[in-house]
Amino acid sequence: MGNEGVVAVEKALALLDCFKPGEESLTLTALAQASGQHKTTVYRLMNSLERMHYVIRRENGSYSLGPRLLYLGKLYEQSFHLAHIVQPALHALAASTGESASWYVIEEGERLCLFRAESSEGLRETRLAGSSLPLDNSAIGQVLRYWGLQEPLFTQPPALPLYTSGIRDPHIAAFSLPVFGEGDTLAAALAITGPVSRLTPDRTSRDVAEAMQESAYRLSTRLGASKGFCDRFYQR
Repeated sequence: MGNEGVVAVEKALALLDCFKPGEESLTLTALAQASGQHKTTVYRLMNSLERMHYVIRRENGSYSLGPRLLYLGKLYEQSFHLAHIVQPALHALAASTGESASWYVIEEGERLCLFRAESSEGLRETRLAGSSLPLDNSAIGQVLRYWGLQEPLFTQPPALPLYTSGIRDPHIAAFSLPVFGEGDTLAAALAITGPVSRLTPDRTSRDVAEAMQESAYRLSTRLGASKGFCDRFYQR
């Protein structure tokens, strides 16, 4: 079995992705422009989606999302547990890099370590999930401040993952990059931390960068960030 998929299905789903906050109702012309598909193709696909209740055609001819999507969304919401998604990814990242992997969010003006997977190496930085630290100039703090709080830390988007050493502890270094969620907004800072003797800047071009980029991409898409945004941001 291959993974070619069905083009018509992908085109139909791409039309659903055209609806965004502030653009809850779209005309046939707007859908064709946003999706890059021919208007005749869009018309046929929207007819199918309407019959299956994935979209509603209003009296003025414009389209809105339909009730079937709400039903599927509620099913997903009931089955969704953040820890079940994040924790396995952190364990896989810790295993592939040999360093500790963490998931940080902004909480009451600080950075909160929400999830953590420890390194298997003897010399490591140990931290309990639930620990809070200041939003400092560490790689983790910069990710949360720049993409989460929109602080103008950089004149242009920096190369990822960010790397800092000795910010909080002279013996500890960190790599970090953002993970996005619904609305393509910041969900968390994904981080790898370890001793400066082992976690050096040149590892950005080797195992750590590649593993972190792949993990952040997969987590972002699972948390609701749009595939197009993730493809561009993580340069896939």
